[in-house]
Amino acid sequence: MAKIDDLGEKGFCAVVHKGKTQQKQSKDIADFKPLIEQASEAWVDYFVDDFEKEALKAATELGFSKSIVENLLKKSRSGYEDFGTELGIRVPAIRVEGLDVRLEPILILVSRNVLATIHTGETKRFFRIRRYAETLLKKLPENKPPEDRMTILLLRIIDENNARNFDHLHEIEEAGDALNRVLADPKTPRDKLGHSIYHMKHALIQYLGGLWATVDALNSLRYGDADLLSDDPKILDRINGLVGEVHSQIGLAEHLSDVLASGLEVLQSIYNNQLQVLNNKMALLVAYLTIIGTALLVPNTIATVAGNSMFEFTKGDVSWYIGLIVVSTFAATLVSWFAVKRMGLLPKSPE
Repeated sequence: MAKIDDLGEKGFCAVVHKGKTQQKQSKDIADFKPLIEQASEAWVDYFVDDFEKEALKAATELGFSKSIVENLLKKSRSGYEDFGTELGIRVPAIRVEGLDVRLEPILILVSRNVLATIHTGETKRFFRIRRYAETLLKKLPENKPPEDRMTILLLRIIDENNARNFDHLHEIEEAGDALNRVLADPKTPRDKLGHSIYHMKHALIQYLGGLWATVDALNSLRYGDADLLSDDPKILDRINGLVGEVHSQIGLAEHLSDVLASGLEVLQSIYNNQLQVLNNKMALLVAYLTIIGTALLVPNTIATVAGNSMFEFTKGDVSWYIGLIVVSTFAATLVSWFAVKRMGLLPKSPE
């Protein structure tokens, strides 16, 4: 896991108070309380070393209830909780390293004037927003009610998470391209191929699982009718836009999976053809050995009969005896060859 000190301050807070913006960084989340209490809107981004243990403590420090956090922590990939005066969402942050795809949790908590994002140090996607957080808060429309402003801020945070998730599909595609190079090499060991193909498919399944979890959270947000969120249809339509973007990424990932599946079918066909060629070669070898065995059977029979004690041979019989053996061998070979070929029992050339 990335060290906290390598990423900067653990906590970041940006607030709007009487039309003016202010931001602060601190390792202690309690330092943000004075800013939050006076703010009309505040965004707190905080990351922890141990998500299961420290997320609850960080959220309660910001004034959120223990129950809403505990309920979200029980969810596996995504979750939605609406307690009236506070709202909680759990969405996955997808991380990709090669073909290692991991789903890191993000808690997004919303109250009347506070939006908090709590995650592990592995999730670095909000550091870019930190840099222009004051500008983002200034752009919130002043003529809108607080619910609309908080909803717009919430959707911007979710959109940033989605964008970073989408970027990782390119990494999976690059890993897939590397796998294709391995598949194209006929000298690649089959045991290595099987291992690589499994990891590629597993990476796609994990990635798709993260996207579908995001869709579930967005749908719950869209149709949950939370009191803290806007009722403006135009703002709520932005959620539908986010869902549509995720669905488009799901389509691209499924297309990549289909391409991989078709590549595997081609690879299997190649291996089947190679196996068929090998089988044909073995069948041809067996046919030749059968012909040779049949041909040798005739002179062997002659030699066995002639070796009986009832037949007396002298030194003068050696020449014609050897000639008989040789002629019978060639004759039996030719007869066996033509017989097998005429009956169609001789396999075609494997080439």
